[in-house]
Amino acid sequence: MTLDWKVIIGGGVLMYVAQFAVSMITGTFIHEGVLEPYYLETTAFWRPELTQVPPDMAALMPRWISTGLIVALVQAAIYDNIRAALNGSDIVKGFKFGLILAIFFATFGASYSGVFNLPDAIWAWWIVDGFIIYSIGGLVLGWFAGRFGSK
Repeated sequence: MTLDWKVIIGGGVLMYVAQFAVSMITGTFIHEGVLEPYYLETTAFWRPELTQVPPDMAALMPRWISTGLIVALVQAAIYDNIRAALNGSDIVKGFKFGLILAIFFATFGASYSGVFNLPDAIWAWWIVDGFIIYSIGGLVLGWFAGRFGSK
């Protein structure tokens, strides 16, 4: 196992920032648009901060940012160890890794849908969102690792 700290820290943080930025765009369409009626029907599943009027997103940001950064750093470390197994340019390798992450995300969502009684539309749109966010995050990570990481 290799630990290229430039890729793990720099690439992980950059991947997180890219994913966060993309989620602000997809969130408007998916979470505040398509899924809003489903969320309103299932308020018992959501944190109280999200069911307030207006929702108190700022109260959850420390949790979301800290967990998002930790996950991105772990994912960057995994990518650093498997990127040699992917073919293509650095950006293509990163994009492929993002697709791998999205597939894992989708499989976890599909399995949790058998536990949590949420409408299928929520699971399906979360999976779509995951494919968008992880693909772009992986692409950015691949670019960074190719440019600044050790070969």
